[in-house]
Amino acid sequence: MIVEMAPQSTNDLSIMIGGDAGQGVESSGAGFALALARAGLHVFALQDYRSRIRGGHNFYQVRVGERPLYSHRDPVELLLALTPQSIPLHLHNMQEGAAVIFPQKWEDVDVSHLTKHGLKVDRLPLMEIAERHGSRLMLNTAVLAAASALTGFPLKYMEQVIRENFGRKSEELADTNAAVAQEAYDVTLDHFGDSFPHRIKPIEGAPKRMLMHGNEAIAFGALAGGCRFISAYPMTPATSIIEWLSAVPDDYGMVTKHAEDEIAAVCMALGASYTGARAMTATSGGGFSLMVEAMGLSGMTEVPLVIVEAQRGGPSTGLPTRTEQSDLLFMVHASQGEFPRIITAPGTIEQCFEAGWRAFNLADKYQCPVVVATDQALAANLRSLDMDTVDPEAVEIDRGATLTPDDVDTLSEEYRRFRFSDDGISPRAMPGRETAVLTVPSDEHDEHGHINEEPEVRIRMMQKRMQKLKTAEAEIKPPLLYGPEDADLTLVTWGSTTGNCLDAADEINAAGGSANVLQFIDIWPMPVDPVRHALDRCRRKVAVEQNYTGQLALLIRMTTGVAMDDVLTKYDGRPFSPREIIEGVGMEVASGNKA
Repeated sequence: MIVEMAPQSTNDLSIMIGGDAGQGVESSGAGFALALARAGLHVFALQDYRSRIRGGHNFYQVRVGERPLYSHRDPVELLLALTPQSIPLHLHNMQEGAAVIFPQKWEDVDVSHLTKHGLKVDRLPLMEIAERHGSRLMLNTAVLAAASALTGFPLKYMEQVIRENFGRKSEELADTNAAVAQEAYDVTLDHFGDSFPHRIKPIEGAPKRMLMHGNEAIAFGALAGGCRFISAYPMTPATSIIEWLSAVPDDYGMVTKHAEDEIAAVCMALGASYTGARAMTATSGGGFSLMVEAMGLSGMTEVPLVIVEAQRGGPSTGLPTRTEQSDLLFMVHASQGEFPRIITAPGTIEQCFEAGWRAFNLADKYQCPVVVATDQALAANLRSLDMDTVDPEAVEIDRGATLTPDDVDTLSEEYRRFRFSDDGISPRAMPGRETAVLTVPSDEHDEHGHINEEPEVRIRMMQKRMQKLKTAEAEIKPPLLYGPEDADLTLVTWGSTTGNCLDAADEINAAGGSANVLQFIDIWPMPVDPVRHALDRCRRKVAVEQNYTGQLALLIRMTTGVAMDDVLTKYDGRPFSPREIIEGVGMEVASGNKA
């Protein structure tokens, strides 16, 4: 099937910044994205970097538009090259008629080769401008200013960001970079005027927007939900969660602990939770591998535990700075033995904020480990949000069957920490009260917490603990459907691929096709009946996943017996683009061909 793509609007543009690690590619891209957001535009920003501090190619892709954006878009219309090598590396991803901005000092660049590919070559004295003002390190400032001029984007937005960022170091540095930006902007206008067809026009009167990535949203949600302790060992891409929480003001009472390893981190979080604090840890797949024994301890002792598992490519060290969704089945089955756990997988920034506080409610109510499954793409990519879309005032705190000191002191019977109950949940008291002595062994135990290996006790305790999964089904979210209910194609997705699928479905529908998206947020326990009902209504079901085996599709089939019609997977460490999804489900894009 050939899909004719809808024509692009004035404000629908993808810009690529390419350079070496250490050249400020990420900071430059994030600063430009912030300037665009302050101009009232919607932004999605993707960073791609190697697992080394210096050397090797990095790039940052900024997409700007007038509507909410949920993914990057290929091919790109503008390449900003900070190194000569950036040009051939991204040539395959340039749209016909796209522009390349680079310093005219690079005499080895074969301009004729670029023009043969239909590219507009914008060779400018940007390196000379940076050097004249003091340092070639300011090339990234010059290049971004040139991009602003080429697209007609007013320089004032970028200058504001320059003064904020560099002003923290010194006013002189801010003034120098602002001067570089102004000269590069003027030179570009003199050379090219308004000849570039892709324009970026600010939207006057647009609501204020903020830029946020998934890790920031999870941390913000956790803080709003009452989290006051986090312990972690730094591991990409989860590290920015503890970094964000470490920076909050002291009056929140937040305690952050940089542990010596992941085993210590999860045990610290478990210990803090045992005392009554809302506590969490955050890691990636390798660190989560070390945490699984303590996760089992949480299951046996029925102490709440929140773990954020930000996935990356594996196995072993794998792809430390790349994205993947290959830990799902591991999360569902982690640790020895059987015990209840809840797995939730937000797919948007807004859902990350909700997961940040909701995970604590679920952990407290069902007294079990809760894993928030995310991945590098969702953890690190920026998206613009209206200020009211993540509202701490809307957060609900529910600690479930948690006894206050007054409740404990007025008990009419001896306290039994693991009292048998129909719903599997035993009222939880905090340590330190004479009227509620606690014993929480890692061995099997009776209602009082005394070690007991008798068959009848084991059976009843297992049934009690596992009953929590059945009880939790009442508030497990069913899959969310976006788009027309009777679509010919349903993209079944979870986690970060949600945004890519949403944009792909929008493009298909705008071009006259018929597609919707079915997103799984709460993955375990699998809400079997709602899932069957949702999938039975789909005409063609295609699971879209960033792993090799199609793990969500396997889990759905294991729990419901329903098989996907097709599975579209990607495991090169880079996120799906909407174009890849459209082509992967058997549609041919008929316009916007790559150069």
